[in-house]
Amino acid sequence: DLAEFGLVLMLFLIGLELEPRRLWAMRRPIFGWGSAQLLGSLALIAVIGWACLGFAPDAWPLALVAGAALAMSSTAIGLATLAERNILQTTVGQSVLSVSLFQDIAAIPLLALIPLMAPDRVAGADAGHPFIAAARAFGMIAAIVLGGRLAIRPALRFIARSQTPESCTAAALGLVVGTAALMQAVGLSMALGAFLAGVLLAESEYRRELETDIEPFKGLLLGLFFIAVGMGIDVGIVLRHPWQVAGVVGGFLAVKTIVLWGIELGIPVPRLERPVFTLLLAQGGEFGFVVLQAAQAKQVLGPDEAGVLTAAITLSMLLTPLLILVADRWWIPFLATSTPRARLSEIAEPQDAPVIIAGFGRYGQIIGRLLHANGVQATVLEHDAEAIEALRKFGFRVHYGDATRLDLLRIAGAARAHVLVVAVDGIEPSIERVDIARE
Repeated sequence: DLAEFGLVLMLFLIGLELEPRRLWAMRRPIFGWGSAQLLGSLALIAVIGWACLGFAPDAWPLALVAGAALAMSSTAIGLATLAERNILQTTVGQSVLSVSLFQDIAAIPLLALIPLMAPDRVAGADAGHPFIAAARAFGMIAAIVLGGRLAIRPALRFIARSQTPESCTAAALGLVVGTAALMQAVGLSMALGAFLAGVLLAESEYRRELETDIEPFKGLLLGLFFIAVGMGIDVGIVLRHPWQVAGVVGGFLAVKTIVLWGIELGIPVPRLERPVFTLLLAQGGEFGFVVLQAAQAKQVLGPDEAGVLTAAITLSMLLTPLLILVADRWWIPFLATSTPRARLSEIAEPQDAPVIIAGFGRYGQIIGRLLHANGVQATVLEHDAEAIEALRKFGFRVHYGDATRLDLLRIAGAARAHVLVVAVDGIEPSIERVDIARE
């Protein structure tokens, strides 16, 4: 429970970054891409699992639960990786966040359906009252929303008047713990409750103070969560069924990769960012453990079956950072060299703008907007073909070309321009462009 609390704190901080208006604006990717990923992966894994069990009539609950558990992705690893790479606010970061949020929300009905698949001797009275559990869940969510609007802000205002840092820290932790405990009391996800509380406080004046107070605890407890994930693997199960575990890991990673590849065709994720999007969502997740524990408690799964699936999820989470390193080393460079660029013609006509901007990412676009607002013309050079296509849709005049080429700089007007703005990522590429410009 202490390790899981690290995930709770992380989702609370993510909620603080998402104002309700922004979350409402994300409703289409959350429920569109998220539902496509979860339902598509669940259906394919369940059908393949049922086929491996010989389509036995009494085996479909096992296949369905396995599909639900393996279709989940790790919110903790995914968002931590995005934060480390500083791409949480990019297209790929928001896409991963949208799918992860839908999975967290979908964990509620999935857990509510497990008792309905349990044998009669285990299900008992709980099987006949799913609507009562659903009413409790929605009632608690409504109570948290109303409480956040009516009670939490005045309470934080009262605590802030004391001007005691310890009181503010205690209040921040108490808010997260209390919300998570309320959600757990009605059988919901603690992490979902903390995320909801964070969203409610995203527009409050205490948002930054809460982030500062909770950040140190989040890092420590999130580390404990990852340690608990590693300790959760049953080595005995892996040694007894090595090929079965390896088959489950490879099988569900392949199925989810296929589903995600299909989703990528409709999501505006740049081609070079698709490997990160795929790997972060193809792995198993912490909510998969929750689904397996609930299914084992209701005897939908046996101990060996639950052990194999738990080991498979854990191994996929352990493999994800290594796979991302491999993607950075080989997959992404291969995509960079094989990206079709012939459809974009290089700058050919001599330019005479007083400013040249090399690289038009987030920093380059800020400079470009400032220059445009002040009536200063600029020649923009960008070597990412897909980025150019996207920027042209927004009305930017961007030319395809690499600013490390001397001939291209001459055509861009480097001999007459007053300023060269180097707005590319990385120290070495920046120094190389400056040296070429001086030459």
